[in-house]
Amino acid sequence: MANIRLIRRRIRSVQSTAKITKAMEMVATSKMRRAQERDLAGRPYAEKIQQVLSDLVAQQGGSAHPLLQRREVKKIEIIHITPDRGLCGGLNANINRSTAAFVLEQGSPSVLITAGRKGRDFMLRYGREVRAEFTGIGDRPSLVDTLPISRIVIDDYSSGFADTVYLAYTRFVTTMTQKPVLQQLLPVEPAKRERSGEIDYIYEPARKSVLADLLPRFVEMEVYHAILESIASEQSARMVAMRNATDNANELVQDLTLMYNKARQEMITNELLDITGGVEALA
Repeated sequence: MANIRLIRRRIRSVQSTAKITKAMEMVATSKMRRAQERDLAGRPYAEKIQQVLSDLVAQQGGSAHPLLQRREVKKIEIIHITPDRGLCGGLNANINRSTAAFVLEQGSPSVLITAGRKGRDFMLRYGREVRAEFTGIGDRPSLVDTLPISRIVIDDYSSGFADTVYLAYTRFVTTMTQKPVLQQLLPVEPAKRERSGEIDYIYEPARKSVLADLLPRFVEMEVYHAILESIASEQSARMVAMRNATDNANELVQDLTLMYNKARQEMITNELLDITGGVEALA
């Protein structure tokens, strides 16, 4: 009887867990759709600003701008973007391992700017230098929310504190696929101009002034778009993880129900044998 009570208790517990994971899956699905829309909507702007930037650099010779100057790498700065929460499969572990491996491969010392609790906790646990940390960015950040991160890296690079800056984040590919990415942010490397179908832009007030204003905007947009990519990846990974957890819980409930039925059948059979034996003894 105690065994049956224990199995019944486990069934109720797993059923309760399945309800929770199902609710979390539905919430993640709703957030994922909004995050994907914001992420995909920002991609054309990021691509267009790259085109204009490449045209400006090619025509102006903008190597004199501080954000375009290349120098000997003595210190590396990495913007490490991760979620604030877990329960999203292996997404946090993948981006943390990817950034940690990159840091170990470099011959120069590295300093990190973390956006997200999971990345901050991981780097502090392994003794990495964290220059600044940002948490609580939320699921629907605006460009203004990410500007402090951009200002830090722009000031650090312009002052010579860092000689190169990288972005580490998880790029959204599909709902089932999220890819850890490490890309160079500073010095800015404009995309190569395509000779076919070139556009002759007219700039006001002048190319040099536009370039000086556009480069910081480009850095700000790259940081903001990386955070949007990370949020879309996080919600997609969480939806898939909660769906798998719900399916596993339902399968476990089926197995426990079968075990419960067998134990109950065995108990009833033993009781019938006891009754039959008692009747035979009285006869």
